Amino acid sequence: MKGIVNRHGTTTHLGLPALVLGAVLLAGTSACSAENKGPQVSSTASSQPNSSESGTGTPDSTTAATGTASISPSASAASSGTAGAGPGPAATALSWKTYTDSAKTVSFDLPEDWIAQSVEPEAGSLPGALKVEVKDSGGRYIATLHTGLPASPPAACPAGQSRPYVVISSVPLDVPHSDGPDTIDPRVVFRVIQGYRFFGSYGVTNVVAGADGQSCELRNRVQGPAGKGDFSFSDVGAIHAFATDEKVAPAKAFETLDLAAKYAAHGSEFANVQRMLLSLKVNL
Repeated sequence: MKGIVNRHGTTTHLGLPALVLGAVLLAGTSACSAENKGPQVSSTASSQPNSSESGTGTPDSTTAATGTASISPSASAASSGTAGAGPGPAATALSWKTYTDSAKTVSFDLPEDWIAQSVEPEAGSLPGALKVEVKDSGGRYIATLHTGLPASPPAACPAGQSRPYVVISSVPLDVPHSDGPDTIDPRVVFRVIQGYRFFGSYGVTNVVAGADGQSCELRNRVQGPAGKGDFSFSDVGAIHAFATDEKVAPAKAFETLDLAAKYAAHGSEFANVQRMLLSLKVNL
């Protein structure tokens, strides 16, 4: 199973921040999959947030949260043990359908009354690229699937500018991808970064967010096989600690980490979104 790769190219198993969230605690368990695609996360009654993209490691410390919770990641390494964020509640939509593009490059399931619409790909996309927007029955934006994205470096992260982040939900996803010094096995994640509020985003990724539970940007992107471009399926392509004058939507904003945890553990929207993201099939 792959460990977390830090910015200096050294592979370590990072310790996970464990947080007491007051009324709601998130606790989860995981085990390695037969395909060695990373831990297979099992559903539990509750789940514990952590800052490990791969969902592996052992919680090292607990920090009590009072008022507006703060993220306090542990920087120590865990040499063994497993822990992960559970996949959340069961999807609530009664009827589902499958979207498939005409070339059968991608497919995914979505609730029967949601809308998947093909739109013009981003400028600079590779030939054959797709862009599909998903909205709910009321026309509210949910997520966008992009393929054929040209490789792009992460945003610069000057010293002292990174912010604590937590991976609240992380579940393995079997899709084609390429490995690199700053990648993990693909996951469907819901992550929160701390700014003047707690900003959350869901999507697929195989890109390491940062080192020691700190990051300037959490990218929802999978590095595709060589020559095929990257792809993403998320509410936003990347999330950061927004300034007070920036537009946050369609990313999420929460007053406390507890509310972000409840959104993933009990929210019907996230349950349906997660099922949709986990159903993604990519043929490149």
